Amino acid sequence: MIFLTTALFERLFKKLDFYKQEEVKRAVSELVAFFDSGIKTEGLGLKQLRKTIWEIRASIKDRILFSLVDGKTTLLIIGNHDDIRKFLKNL
Repeated sequence: MIFLTTALFERLFKKLDFYKQEEVKRAVSELVAFFDSGIKTEGLGLKQLRKTIWEIRASIKDRILFSLVDGKTTLLIIGNHDDIRKFLKNL
């Protein structure tokens, strides 16, 4: 599995405080483990939002949106429910 990030994702990640960055890293690690093993942890909160757009939980409030196309996972955005909703409307 190939993992990529968008410039938007990287910019938003850098703006997060250290604790939230660690939550994002943990969530992405769980996603990688899920792809490797096929075993989903309860805290991951994996949900398909569109045909190729998926969401995982970084925390109770924060979500990570990613696309899954042709074996490539692209991390798109980090944000709360409202941020995700706005992003999806602009696709």
